[in-house]
Amino acid sequence: MVERKHPRLSIKKQCRLLSISRSSFYHVPKGESVENLALMAQIDRQFLDTPFFGVQQMTWHLRAKGWRVNIKRIRRLMRLMGLMPIYQQPRTSIPAKGHKIYPYLLKGMKIGRPGQVWCADITYIPLARGFLSLVAIMDWASRKVLAWRLSNTMDIQFCVDALEEALDRYGAPEIFNTDQGSQFTSWAWTHRLREAGVRISMDGKGRFLDNIFIERLWRSLKYECVYLHAFEGGREARAGIGRWIDFYNHRRPHCAHGGLTPVRIYRNGLSASGPGLSPGLQPTGMAV
Repeated sequence: MVERKHPRLSIKKQCRLLSISRSSFYHVPKGESVENLALMAQIDRQFLDTPFFGVQQMTWHLRAKGWRVNIKRIRRLMRLMGLMPIYQQPRTSIPAKGHKIYPYLLKGMKIGRPGQVWCADITYIPLARGFLSLVAIMDWASRKVLAWRLSNTMDIQFCVDALEEALDRYGAPEIFNTDQGSQFTSWAWTHRLREAGVRISMDGKGRFLDNIFIERLWRSLKYECVYLHAFEGGREARAGIGRWIDFYNHRRPHCAHGGLTPVRIYRNGLSASGPGLSPGLQPTGMAV
């Protein structure tokens, strides 16, 4: 991704274009201890059940379970995992420094067809001896997963690779909605969307409901695949997650579709409930 001997661009300029710091480029990660990896897996499971738990509540919960932890340790691990509670707070996702934050475009909009709105998010995938980051791009109306990538870093490139695959295979959506995380506010991500003629939408701070469908995807993926198989390494995780996403798209009945699969809804050009979204599943402020 960064060429040390690029003929025209210095490492500093390349890092700036890719929205990564030079320190992260030169940094060699030491990895987490076995205890911390087990603790992160416990945090991840609990966060799926109680996504409103902040650092203090998570610390209290883990202490009640017998973990000898302090708040600084839990804060560091939750930040490492990219976990943010869903309640209103001053800052949820941290945007890339100096990059534009785009307005939320979905308020009052009826999303009634595939290709109208896409969304994306990143989640933590625990392994036996480490962890990976997973990005997925989803079509909002059909809930179909259009592209995904795993990475052992939180750099922007694996997100851009997934975006390129989705655009190449399905064309450009009208609107793309994400949170305000650094990957999605980076120049590399927003430039590619603008280049494709896509309108960019970003969640408001503290508004977890704006991207609730992909949050539900993470819950299903982890309980139906990741936690059941306890992947040893990246290759095994990639194969297992790939099989589950294929199952999710093609064979898993979806309650929002009345038992139809996301692929069938996508191919038929239908939304989750005809001309609009299912009642009760509207993002905050969205019309029923």
